[in-house]
Amino acid sequence: MTEHGIRLQLASGETSAGAVMRELSAQIVSGKLPPGKKLEEALLGEYFGVSRTPVREALRELAVAGLVETRPHRGAFVAEVSAEKMLEKFEFMAELEGLCAGYAARRMGAGAKARLAEIQDAGLALVRQRDRVAYRAHNTLFHEAIYEGAGNDSLRDATLGIRRSVAAFRAAQFDLKERIGNSQVEHGLVVVAIDRGDAEQATLLMRRHILTVMEAAEAYLREKRVIPI
Repeated sequence: MTEHGIRLQLASGETSAGAVMRELSAQIVSGKLPPGKKLEEALLGEYFGVSRTPVREALRELAVAGLVETRPHRGAFVAEVSAEKMLEKFEFMAELEGLCAGYAARRMGAGAKARLAEIQDAGLALVRQRDRVAYRAHNTLFHEAIYEGAGNDSLRDATLGIRRSVAAFRAAQFDLKERIGNSQVEHGLVVVAIDRGDAEQATLLMRRHILTVMEAAEAYLREKRVIPI
């Protein structure tokens, strides 16, 4: 982090704590904040131009995600990123998202399918513009539309939970060359399978997509030397 701080840009509906978490997680995953770095609430508040309350909330969430380690009587520190833990979570998420896509193929009505197609089309414009920042938000919208389309609240909540724990890694993958274009193609295949009502194919394609995301996230971390090459 620079000593001058930054001005937080809140996404639509995002809280200050959410924005602080997003910025900190990006700096941890990119290696700008190295393992063992102490995270002082007061200094972070000054850096981001917010009070200590959203900083405290962000650090708490980052600890749950495994990016921050809280040490009794000593405070919060940047945790060592565990490639094994990250890959384990992605494997689990691939299964959950595959289930969501399969159920969505069976249960989505014409209106929900049309909305999913609209979201997919919007992503293509972002790829053409090479707008990686906007594509990250689009990617979340796309996947959450499928979680909702699955028509199973318990499955949706479980998938959202594991997704939050790897959100920083999923966001980072889009900094790899050609990744947003490849992601758009992978999404398109899933949309076609859902539109056809082919649950088996939708499950397979979504699972394959998430495992590709896992490989891209791992490649990014190795490129940034956050995990060993």
